[in-house]
Order: sequence, then C-alpha cells, then structure tokens
Amino acid sequence: MRKLVLILGVAAVPLCIFAADTSAEVHSGGSAIAVEVNGTKLAMSDLEKEHPAALFQAKNTYYEAEKKAIDAFVDEYLLNQQAKKEGLTLEQLLEKHVNNAIAKDPAEETLRVYYEGVDTTESYQAVRGKIIEAIRSRRMTKARAAYLQSLRSQANVAVRLGPPRAEISLKNTPVRGQASAPVTFVEFADYECPYCQQIQPVLDRLQADFKGKLAFVYKDSPLPMHANAEKAAEASHCAEAQGKYWEYHDALYAKKELEVPALKLAARDLKLDGNAFDKCLDSGEKSEGIKLSLNDAQALGIQGTPTFFINGRYFSGALSYEQLRAVVEEELGGSQAQQIAAR
Repeated sequence: MRKLVLILGVAAVPLCIFAADTSAEVHSGGSAIAVEVNGTKLAMSDLEKEHPAALFQAKNTYYEAEKKAIDAFVDEYLLNQQAKKEGLTLEQLLEKHVNNAIAKDPAEETLRVYYEGVDTTESYQAVRGKIIEAIRSRRMTKARAAYLQSLRSQANVAVRLGPPRAEISLKNTPVRGQASAPVTFVEFADYECPYCQQIQPVLDRLQADFKGKLAFVYKDSPLPMHANAEKAAEASHCAEAQGKYWEYHDALYAKKELEVPALKLAARDLKLDGNAFDKCLDSGEKSEGIKLSLNDAQALGIQGTPTFFINGRYFSGALSYEQLRAVVEEELGGSQAQQIAAR
C-alpha cells in the first residue's frame, strides 16, 4: 500500500516566497517589509497584530482553493499510478474501469421519462440524441467518482493542509460548558434568522453528545433586515445580568416570539425581576455590547448567519449534524487542534 503525503500550510506559503527573495528587506520582527509610510517600515505582521481578522476570509478562500487543487492532484496521481500498475495508458485505464462500467445506451423507457421532465417544445425524436448524451455523461461522472473512491480506499492518503484559524474574542461573552474544553464552538447568529432557528436542535444535540468536551459560545450578529433581532439580542444580555442568559437564549429559540412585549413576558416566565429587566431592555443599556459583537463579525468578513468557528475554523450555513460532528471529532482527535485564545 502506497502512502501519499502532502504537506502544505496556508501561512507557510507566502513566508517561503518572501524568504526566497534574498533582496527583500526584513522587518525587525522577521517578516519582509510590506510598505513604508513616512519613513516607517511596516510588515504584514504589523497589520495582523493590529487587525488579526483583516485577511482571514482571503486566507480561507485560498485554503479552499488549495484543498480543491490537492484533491484533483491526488486523483490524477492515483490514476497514473494504477495505469502503470496495470501496464495501461491513462486513457486505456479509464476506458476499462469507467467507460465500460456504464451502459452504452439508456433504455428507451428511461429516455422517455427523462424527456417528460425536460422543459422543451421540441419533439422526443428531435432531442433523443441529446438526452442519451446527457444521461451517459451523468453516468460517466458517477462511474469515474466511484472508481476514484475505490482507488482512494486502497491507498493511504494523508493530506496535511492546515486550515486558517480565526482568533475570536470571547471577552464578556457567555460560554456554555467548560471554557477549558478541547473544542470551542462559536456561533455568530441572529435570533430572527430562520436558518439559525432551524439548526438550533442540531447544536443542542452536539452539546449533549460532547458534554464536557465542547465549549459553546453565542455571538450576536443581528441582521438589519430582521426588525426584532437586535432587541432580542439585547434582551438575552438583560437576562444574563440576572444570571439566566442560556435559559433565556433557549426560550427565544423555542418560542420564536421576539417582539418587545413577548421578550418581557419571556423574562417573567423565567422568574426574572420584571422591573429590572424592563428597565434594562427599554434603556438599551446592552446595545453597546451587541455592536461590539457585530464589529467582530464584520472584521471576520461574515456575510450571513449562522456562521460557525470550530476551534477557529470557519464554516457557514445550516450544516447537518453529521457535518458538524465530523469537524468536532476531527478537532478532538487532532494532535495539533488549537483552542481559540480568549482576549
């Protein structure tokens, strides 16, 4: 069994490029000079020190492109190695294991069913050839993917490409679970966002399944198109002032009633001091904290909710339980899993 090992690092690539340019002037901190302003020489390390999230999305985009390129390279490598093993050209290998694995022509009944789903005014006979080509192309794609998966299952492929990790400020932010847990799961969310509401049972299940191993953090990111989201976020921190942040957070997602009277009623349902809660909410005293959380989201280039950072790794959208569980397990099993530094 061959072992293919690819070792790449997002941060290492530009550093290696700078190091190779022996003419580049080096900053006192060890990084190459990026810009000079009024005689002061500044490096990228200066930018990242002041604005650690400034280039995060660019790094993450590059990382995704790297992963895609590596996957394609691994496929190419395994195909070529298998072709050599069987004494065939690459074209002969694909003909043998992919092209011959599919039927040359779909059944006539299959063609007619396909035609019924096509939005066209042309007759069946006029488009029959195109339908055959479309079906064969799809089958070819599936057969190739299946063959590549069989090659990968026989190989030992270790892709050691480190993802970029964002540093998330947890200052004055409630944490569910032990802050020292090996995995810190940060969610930027909006109480009125339907996708955030949809994924909440998934997050509850994760927290239950990884109790003691997962620290869950909720960062408010109310979107401007949601009229009640910002006040709901403020209300949750008014509840925090009385020691019931997570109980109130859970109640908002369970009831999905976010207008101010409903927010006040939820506080009373939790036996909070109603007068103190109302004063906190009506005065807007928690609004500044919401703005700070929004600033964190904007600095990280977050475009929508929900957005997750699992030990600093970026994920966006309503992911499935299986997808999120796989990442948590990977972080728990990784020898170099990094905890987000609280500042």
